[in-house]
Amino acid sequence: MKRILLFILTNVLVVTVLGIVASLLGVNRYLTANGLNLGALLGFALVMGFGGAIISLLISKPMAKWTSGVRVISQPQNADEAWIVETVRKLADKAQIGMPEVGIFDGDPNAFATGAFKNSSLVAVSTGLLQGMTHEEIEAVLGHEIAHVANGDMVTMTLIQGVMNTFVVFLSRVIGYAVDSFLRKGDDRNSGPGMGYYISTIVLDIVLGFAASMVVAWFSRQREFRADAGAAQLMGRKQPMVNALARLGGLHTAELPKSVAAFGIAGGIGQLFSTHPPIEARIAALQNAR
Repeated sequence: MKRILLFILTNVLVVTVLGIVASLLGVNRYLTANGLNLGALLGFALVMGFGGAIISLLISKPMAKWTSGVRVISQPQNADEAWIVETVRKLADKAQIGMPEVGIFDGDPNAFATGAFKNSSLVAVSTGLLQGMTHEEIEAVLGHEIAHVANGDMVTMTLIQGVMNTFVVFLSRVIGYAVDSFLRKGDDRNSGPGMGYYISTIVLDIVLGFAASMVVAWFSRQREFRADAGAAQLMGRKQPMVNALARLGGLHTAELPKSVAAFGIAGGIGQLFSTHPPIEARIAALQNAR
């Protein structure tokens, strides 16, 4: 549950911080000084909404390296590292994307892919996954992550998050203006928005941000099925991916940091905020695929 909450907090916190900065710079006063300017507010919401999502995307790779303690394999130090790098290279060539950076991080079984662009991504696997799986299963997991990159999932998730953030920023300020107007009946509106507006918008940015994250998590779960199918296609058969998922289902999976949790391999808890479908559902989808 912790890794899911951290993922949700990424965009919520970025948008909230941008909202506070905008308030300090007086942007909200401009939007509401003489009544709510819906056109200007919509433009502001678009900048804020997509700005937060794009910032999260652009910093995703360095943040992943830092928060997970990823050691990038610039020069393989042993046969296992050489095999991992070569396997990623082979899968990337099949998927027709640029060679990603390859890394290893300490922890229980998991893996992730991240990065703003298809041809400059990062694929990382944990020491626990390397120790607990066969080479064929590890290759399937790597294929799953390469499929995320090839499908452009990082960018797609950013666009979806941007749309959701825009709605959050727009609605929170419309509702905040209504609350402030109710609390300040009879006051001179030329003085600009009051504390009711500022407090309401900050609270609503957080509350609506969590609601929007449910929608984003739903899209994320659908994307996981595509990545599983992509791994099967890259390997030429689906059984290795089925085996890898089955093994993950019986292992204690690692918690990923907020910047990469949505692109991990491990199954979620099947609740509203889960970024992954249940392992059983993913296996069934693969087995039923033609």
